[in-house]
Amino acid sequence: MGDCKSAIPLSEGDENLITAAQRIVEALKTKKIFMDDERKILEELGTRLSSITKISENKDEMWLSEIEERLNVVQDKILNWEVELSMICDSGSEEAYGYAKAVDETRKLIERLENLCSSRDSDENGILRRACDVLQTAMVRLEEEFRRMLVQNRQPFEIEHMSFHSSEEDIVYENSIVSFGDDSVISNGSEEFVIIDLVHQAVAPALKCIANLMFDSNYDRECMQAYISVRKDALDYFLSILEVEKLGIEDVMKMEWGSLNSKIRRWIWAMKIFVPVYLASEKWLCDQIFGDLDSVSSICFAEASKASILQLLNFGEAIAVGPHQPEKLFRVLDMYEVLGDLGPDIHALYTNDIGLCVRTKCQDVPRRLGDCAKATFLEFQHNVASHVSTNAFAGGGIHYLTRYVLNYMKTLTDYSESLNLLLKDRQ
Repeated sequence: MGDCKSAIPLSEGDENLITAAQRIVEALKTKKIFMDDERKILEELGTRLSSITKISENKDEMWLSEIEERLNVVQDKILNWEVELSMICDSGSEEAYGYAKAVDETRKLIERLENLCSSRDSDENGILRRACDVLQTAMVRLEEEFRRMLVQNRQPFEIEHMSFHSSEEDIVYENSIVSFGDDSVISNGSEEFVIIDLVHQAVAPALKCIANLMFDSNYDRECMQAYISVRKDALDYFLSILEVEKLGIEDVMKMEWGSLNSKIRRWIWAMKIFVPVYLASEKWLCDQIFGDLDSVSSICFAEASKASILQLLNFGEAIAVGPHQPEKLFRVLDMYEVLGDLGPDIHALYTNDIGLCVRTKCQDVPRRLGDCAKATFLEFQHNVASHVSTNAFAGGGIHYLTRYVLNYMKTLTDYSESLNLLLKDRQ
């Protein structure tokens, strides 16, 4: 904008002042109270003002001619790629840089033309419309390349490095996940996230360059929508790899306990991977591309990922509102503890207004699971107390109810800290 202003000798206010001065001169010339010498001075002043106006117009024409010449050059550069089927970035760094430079120059030419334009029918407006068409063509091409680069350079997430055991053993979450390629670990408060490359690092600078060009050209919405759409699909695909189904309350209510137990165990395993590894890596990718664009990174991350994390949290909510069967207590406590551990991570990732629904759900679901655990424990207590047996146990051994209660309570000792917290207000 600074270069453009220095190229224009007179501003619109200056031209208006000149016009007003000329009118005053003409008016004074008609007054007969002035002497001949005074009238000559006024005539000379009027002549000088007219010449200044002509110089201003000539310089405008000169700068307009220069702008049109540069526009022809960048237009050829941009439109030549419209007949190419290959990606601009695949043609080499020099060609890609040349294209980006042409786009940026087009944007700057538009700014200069907007300052020159004074009427709808002027030549400047015709050139301005052509420049805007060239820029729009470039933006469409850059958006297409932005999407394609994000999709084609997606890095596979090696699921075989993580093991899920569906037997009655505890879930195994192996530390070998931190050995992926050039992974790094970033610290967030007292927690650590494992960061992996979700998109090949070689294309990250190009993606950032395209994003900056589109934002500078006021095509920020198109850029953000393209990113959110592609990364949302990637997150959905990863959930499918984890075999996490989208289950509602009605689905959970109809499910047999054996099948539901397996779903809960897989959910716990998936949460331990999805939040501290995949979501943290997704946020890192957003920061790499949009880190220079204020709060855009947080917005894109939240919009792309909130549906996936809400899907996982909704399953926890569905479990919490189900029947209070005693056998569910251990799994409900498992879910409660996992969300307690991951809650700070989730809050740290979703810090803006768009992430408010995630933060709210992350607070609400553990509370519901805690209420469910308390109700289930009391239901267990009630069932034991209401069981009446008038017959002696055959063979004089340990009564099956006694054996069941002892085993149940022994298992609950593994959750003593959580249970003490949940039951502290109850006798």
